[in-house]
Amino acid sequence: MTNERVSQYSHWIGGRAVPPTSGRAGDVYNPSLGLVAARVALASEAEVNAAVIIARAAFPGWAATPALKRARVLFKFKEIVEQRRGELAKLIASEHGKLVTDAAGEVTRGLEVVEFACGAPHLLKGEFADNVGTGVDSYSLRQPLGVAAGITPFNFPAMVPMWMFPVALVCGNAFILKPSERDPGAGMLMAQWLTEAGLPPGVFNVVNGDKVAVDALLNHPGVDAVSFVGSTPIAEYVQRVGIAHGKRVQALGGAKNHLVMLPDADVNQVADALLGAAYGSAGERCMAISACVAVGEGTGDRLVKVLSGRVRNLRVDHSQNGEADMGPLVTAAHRERVASYIDAGVQEGATLVVDGRGLSVKGYENGFFLGGSLFDQVKPEMKIYREEIFGPVLVVLRVPTLADAVKLVNSHEFANGTAVFTRDGSAARTFVQQIEVGMVGVNVPIPVPMAFFSFGGWRRSSFSDHAMHGMEGVRFYTRLKTVTSRWPDDGGKAEFVMPTMK
Repeated sequence: MTNERVSQYSHWIGGRAVPPTSGRAGDVYNPSLGLVAARVALASEAEVNAAVIIARAAFPGWAATPALKRARVLFKFKEIVEQRRGELAKLIASEHGKLVTDAAGEVTRGLEVVEFACGAPHLLKGEFADNVGTGVDSYSLRQPLGVAAGITPFNFPAMVPMWMFPVALVCGNAFILKPSERDPGAGMLMAQWLTEAGLPPGVFNVVNGDKVAVDALLNHPGVDAVSFVGSTPIAEYVQRVGIAHGKRVQALGGAKNHLVMLPDADVNQVADALLGAAYGSAGERCMAISACVAVGEGTGDRLVKVLSGRVRNLRVDHSQNGEADMGPLVTAAHRERVASYIDAGVQEGATLVVDGRGLSVKGYENGFFLGGSLFDQVKPEMKIYREEIFGPVLVVLRVPTLADAVKLVNSHEFANGTAVFTRDGSAARTFVQQIEVGMVGVNVPIPVPMAFFSFGGWRRSSFSDHAMHGMEGVRFYTRLKTVTSRWPDDGGKAEFVMPTMK
């Protein structure tokens, strides 16, 4: 089933949209309607190669551009996005399914990284030490890598690319974006706006596609670095293949984020935090809270009693309804995958307190909707706890002590984000010190760092030595060069022994 008018997405190479040549294309759905809204070209290896050639040709001139001028292009891009954020948010909502208000928040968080990157003249300053030896000075430079590629997921089609390309560009690199083929519109629109902002042709390119495009980028000798956000199996694959081909790799994977509720926490505050953190964007967030650990006798009972009613009353509607709490999932296949986890939880013996299966939205009966689901009495060995569901499903586990909660969280293979809710400062400090997770919230359910800090998890949530954005991002997209110089005032003479400072 298709709409009468279907958009066509090609690629953006050399500062313009270029017609596809692979002969392959995929469907882009409007998840609220359950209809095909666009077709997207799926790049061939030859098309990726063309983008790399263009990017490599554009790199030297862009790298030689003063950092201040590079930052001014991003300033202009920031102004354009701010003026037209509504257009971008509506496009994201129509292709992803998240509410347009949520999409607008995504754009805002992405712009924070653009704002950070605009400080490049300061961020790229090196160090200098004079007279480290007689007449000898030393200083360091941070210089761009060359061509960087970004492979980004469907759940944040604007924000995650903006975690990458603003920092890469302002550091002097050329960039190739491979967005998710499920919602490619945001990447193409941002490419147009970067060109409008004055970015030279070829410095930023977009190749739409699937695994063929991913492998072409990973294997191409002209790509110097790859940034990836997605599932853990693919993150692991990207790291392994990229490193094997001599690339610098930054690969973030999956998550099972825990909220630990201590007995003294305000139950209404926790319930409200969980409602937004678990069910916002239909749970399709890498920082969504998908597991709640209730500590102490009676804590889980109090929480589930309050939370269950709120989950049942979630307002689920089409993505353009600003009054709704969440919209549909991104595809019918993903909805069925999430529903299969609910089936598995029931079969494994967990208590299904709220069942979101079978939801239908009036007027949008073909949409990919799934209501919020809540499980209680979940055990650590159950599939619904061990695996990332990536949907509106929250599981509640119970443990007797804070030490047990810390041990449970630290035992999970994923270590992206976690949070503790308590009034006890000593308990919170203990949690922060002992928890082995990359991002931690204290009475903050989704502890996504601000742009001037860095984003990244531990264990099998991250396959990289560098986190994203912040100074970690600057270090990832640059190479350190250290210079030692001497300007003799006489002819000097050759020395054949190991140089030392005299």
